[in-house]
Amino acid sequence: MTKSKKKKKQSVKKLSLMTLIFTFLIFIWYIASDRITPNTDQARVKGLVLSVAPMVNGYVTKVNVGLHSEVKKGDTIFMLDRKPYEIAVAVAESNLEKVSQSISASVSSIKAATARLSKAKVKLDRATKNWERTQRVMAQNEGALSEADKDRSEASYLNAIEEVTSAEAGVEKQLAALGPTDANNPNTKSALSQLEKAQWDLTHTAIVAPSDGTIESFNVEVGYFAGAGRAMISLISNNNIWIQANLKENNISNINIGNEVDVIFDIEPGKIFKGKVKSISYGVSTDRTNTGGLPKIMTAQGWLRDPQRFPVIIEIDDPEIKQKLRQGSQTEIVVYTGNNWLLNSLASTRIYIISKLSYVR
Repeated sequence: MTKSKKKKKQSVKKLSLMTLIFTFLIFIWYIASDRITPNTDQARVKGLVLSVAPMVNGYVTKVNVGLHSEVKKGDTIFMLDRKPYEIAVAVAESNLEKVSQSISASVSSIKAATARLSKAKVKLDRATKNWERTQRVMAQNEGALSEADKDRSEASYLNAIEEVTSAEAGVEKQLAALGPTDANNPNTKSALSQLEKAQWDLTHTAIVAPSDGTIESFNVEVGYFAGAGRAMISLISNNNIWIQANLKENNISNINIGNEVDVIFDIEPGKIFKGKVKSISYGVSTDRTNTGGLPKIMTAQGWLRDPQRFPVIIEIDDPEIKQKLRQGSQTEIVVYTGNNWLLNSLASTRIYIISKLSYVR
């Protein structure tokens, strides 16, 4: 064998050995990073979608929004014809005055107390729906809402209950001031209930936004007949935006609540945003039925069994990017579960490169 052939053979062996070592190192890095710095591109922006429906029937007389309009909580979205309900209030007030005159008592104080009670009940009605919605979101997406949001919703609900109790006490006090006969008079009770119902209906002719957000589904026009309880608008809430990252079961073994997360969005290519792990799912739906509303995770079917994936909820820190995000947008994330500088550096470099590649996706 010539000297040149020997050198060539040695070069091939050396190259093969280097390739084998490099492949082995990549394999070790893959296994380690899968647990220390797990990443996935199976992540999407999530949020709350609220259905807006009128509480009373009526023809639409005014529309203040359009498709994709941004609204603030409490803004009037559209108005129903107030005339029938104003007439109903006037009739109820007249009936109450007649009853009061028949027993020689003034009802001005009762009307004022009744109006306060009506407003308090309207506030309680809204606070109850908001509190029930908050509980439902917390039950279905643990960690989707902050403790501050939960506390505000609960405090609003409890305050509304107290206001109704106080208003009811005020009405009872005014009725009692007229004497036992007046308080027990069935005609008086009937007239008060009629007035309260008429005032409640009139208040609900203004349909307001239950949260800050954007109008997405819009089916309203002046002259349209709105049915009570029939959803007419879908509102995407801006108050509650999060990322659901579906990580493999072996990815989440080292993940803890509060771990730092790097996130990239196609809407902002080349930029990396910070987040943190808010919660980790404890169950997913594996059957055709979805009892209890557990999240459904689609897994890839291949030659090797794909590990089960579980939703990890990630909270975004940057308020500016939250205003730009669209529900359903795809993202890519990496979670830093420890202080391993080598793996953290490699993961950081990898997602930086991917963020730059977002320009050409």
